[in-house]
Amino acid sequence: MKKIKVFLAVLFCKTVRFFAKLLGRGSSLPGALTLKFFPNILKDITPPETIIAVTGSNGKTSTVELIAHVLKESGASLVYNKEGSNQIEGVTTMLLCDSTLSGKAKSKIALIESDERFAKYTFKYIKPNYLFITNLYRDQLTRNGHPEWVYASINDAISDDVTLVLNADDPLVSTFGKNRNALYFGADKLSFDKDKNDSVYDDGKYCPICNAPMSYDYYHYNHIGSYSCPKCGFKKPQTKWTITDANLQDKHLTINGEHTIELSFSSIYQCYNSLVAFAAADIAGVKAEDAVKALSGYKMQSGRILDFTFGKAQGTLLVSKHENSVSYDQSINVVTNCKEDCAVLIIVDKISRKYHTEDTSWLWDIDFEKLNSENVKKIYLAGSYYNDLAVRFSVTDIPEDKLVVCNSVESAMEKLKDEESFTYVITCFSDKGKFLDIVKKGEV
Repeated sequence: MKKIKVFLAVLFCKTVRFFAKLLGRGSSLPGALTLKFFPNILKDITPPETIIAVTGSNGKTSTVELIAHVLKESGASLVYNKEGSNQIEGVTTMLLCDSTLSGKAKSKIALIESDERFAKYTFKYIKPNYLFITNLYRDQLTRNGHPEWVYASINDAISDDVTLVLNADDPLVSTFGKNRNALYFGADKLSFDKDKNDSVYDDGKYCPICNAPMSYDYYHYNHIGSYSCPKCGFKKPQTKWTITDANLQDKHLTINGEHTIELSFSSIYQCYNSLVAFAAADIAGVKAEDAVKALSGYKMQSGRILDFTFGKAQGTLLVSKHENSVSYDQSINVVTNCKEDCAVLIIVDKISRKYHTEDTSWLWDIDFEKLNSENVKKIYLAGSYYNDLAVRFSVTDIPEDKLVVCNSVESAMEKLKDEESFTYVITCFSDKGKFLDIVKKGEV
């Protein structure tokens, strides 16, 4: 009976996936329909020998893409949810479509990007051997709320026999390793680090163990850095994989003092994503020199970073996560770290892809003040929430003559096409498509 059920479930999922592709539908639909008819099918299949999972607030898709690239370059037998469907429906599609009709995995390694809130459902039957947790930030208010809320959700997903691979520089993430089998990655003090947290808020201000005020030796960004609690002794753990040097201007980083990776894009996020990919490759048995070769100069294919031309304007699109101020902060840091004169277009045309909300309070957590930089010559504010953006910018020290408020993306692009300075466009996943549609129509 079990064999027949597995056969029917795998066949059904593969068939739906085939037609879903023809109709241009997402990769979660086949898994969703399969789970409706075969709700516990994941417990009946034989998964790959090794399962590596990645979760956290930011960087999951980019990190998984980098890991997959390194493993594929090494010749590994790999399946991963490359389309980013990171809830149980998408993971079900991935695993069943990689199975034989008897339910046995074809690939030896499964690399799973998992939504942080829904990891406990994804890993109910499919247990990862290694679970990477990248970071925890205050995130989409409609579904995630505060980092501690997300922490509790991930905590429910952790089985006793998993090896955790944790960001030692994030105090909340590092506490997952208490009394568990854990390895850590992180960064030493870097040339661009700060002595004080200059962000709008500080989620590392208090110890996650005893709630006493925390002390920091330095900050990489926001609350990510080297910390310790004078009261209970909680501190940043020792790291197995460490960024010992990084230069964002020259676009390179060094891991463990000997492995230098050339970056295709200059950001601290790219440094951490590359570090995690290096660590995952090490765990999978890839030689360090092969991992470095695969990672060096690799350009992301996920569409988070795209170059564009529109009229006279040339620039880069930086896609940030919805309602996630830290993600936007890192896009702003890319702009301000640029030494050349530039213009910036900020688009907020929709708040959420999945939920009906008009809450723009998260805009006040973004460090827009940093755009009061000498190299930023003009700032365009656009989208349905242009008034909310205008109010937010009105309390910064940015001169009014630098600001151009536009009531739609189309009107902003009409002005932008004559912009001669290099232009950075900062927006989220939902609004990315509207921008690109206009660019394609007017591209030269």
